Amino acid sequence: MYFVLDLKPLSAGDAEEDLALGSKMLYLSKQVNTLQQRVELNKLDRQTVCWEEVEDLTDFPCLDEEQLGSLTCGTYQLHLSPSYAQEHIEGDCAIRIHKDEPGLLRLHLQSRHVSSKSYLLWIRDESGEICGWYYKCRAGARVVGMCVHVAAILWYVGDARHHKEGKLGVRDWGKFISDASLVDDSDNSSDSEESEPEELMT
Repeated sequence: MYFVLDLKPLSAGDAEEDLALGSKMLYLSKQVNTLQQRVELNKLDRQTVCWEEVEDLTDFPCLDEEQLGSLTCGTYQLHLSPSYAQEHIEGDCAIRIHKDEPGLLRLHLQSRHVSSKSYLLWIRDESGEICGWYYKCRAGARVVGMCVHVAAILWYVGDARHHKEGKLGVRDWGKFISDASLVDDSDNSSDSEESEPEELMT
């Protein structure tokens, strides 16, 4: 006996777009992270006086979904960006710019896995275009797309902060949960005794 499974194809995308994306990723795989080289050469991870904290990044380019998808080479990181941005932006995360180069940003992010560890992240834009990023984690120097931390910051700074309403990220379901230790169950116990059958009480 034979069974025929009617399954959707693994890829339902446009063949020409997939080919173009594949060619782009192959090209990027042969490039180096020039911002990483600059950070390490100029020791930008050790300097503090050249950075100043900013409240509003008025000169940072606005990025739409298509531009973000092009930078990340897909949408996977963008789907995770709201929760990552909520964790970092609403925490202790100061955004600083280079005093001599306003197009160079630096952020200090707390590690999601080790509470005692934090990493520095840099993003560079030039003439309204994002031209470099580097995050000091294991995947933060990649140039074929980017790690989710960089994607989350780009998503927030370039898009979400312009039209966000309420909290970022996932909904906080904790506010709908009551503390069981604070619930008065004295009435429930008396009700249960009254509802017992008479033959069990004799």
